[in-house]
Amino acid sequence: MAERAAAARKRRQIQAAVGAGVALLLVVIGTVWLIARLGDDEETATAQESESGLCIWHEIPAEQRTSTTVDVGLPPTTTPPTSGTQVMTIDTNFGEITVTIDVAKVPCTAAAFTHLASKNFWDGTKCHRMFPGMLQCGDPSAKGEGYRPTDGTGGPSFRYADENLPVDENPPYPTGVVALANSGPDTNGSQFFFIYEDVNLAPNYTVLGKVTSGLDVIKKATAKGHDGAFEPQPGGGHPKENIEIRKLTISDPQP
Repeated sequence: MAERAAAARKRRQIQAAVGAGVALLLVVIGTVWLIARLGDDEETATAQESESGLCIWHEIPAEQRTSTTVDVGLPPTTTPPTSGTQVMTIDTNFGEITVTIDVAKVPCTAAAFTHLASKNFWDGTKCHRMFPGMLQCGDPSAKGEGYRPTDGTGGPSFRYADENLPVDENPPYPTGVVALANSGPDTNGSQFFFIYEDVNLAPNYTVLGKVTSGLDVIKKATAKGHDGAFEPQPGGGHPKENIEIRKLTISDPQP
């Protein structure tokens, strides 16, 4: 079973290496939305690739980066851990949130997030979008008071393939799940979202882990709702309360 899962993951990553160019370009120049996928484009973009045994990192070429792309290099090229659990601790202005990550289910995503956390990637950023039941965070350029048109377009200088898609789960994203936002298949970066109430989403987003404490913190932070800036499509808006990630850390894998 484990070998079949690994083989399937490898196939997806190889396929991503062929077709990721279009998605890479779109995710850099367009906001990372949930539900509403960006349309197909006939043009392709070239991305450098770095393979770490299990994972393939698609580096965004310099000419395709924008002011909201943050270059923190690529995750290590050594094979990442493939077992154990990691704890992601998020210190916000409303309190602390902890998320447990099952590394066996998302070895490459865990490696990417561990790398970004080691660079203080999310520190001082804010959660830029919400709709009922979902809070989206992780744009490194979304900082300070108020909102800008570029909020939601930022990310690291690399992308990587989907993992742990909940295609056999019902519901795919129950309360407490933390998943990655994207603009299409295999366009993962740094943006993620919390599910704090039941939400109907297609199983197109990598499940990173589950909130183990702090769900009440998320509900408190989102209690005043949003400003409706993204209605009617793709929906939702900016949180009325400024929700800041003061510090985000990820522990080493534990058995």
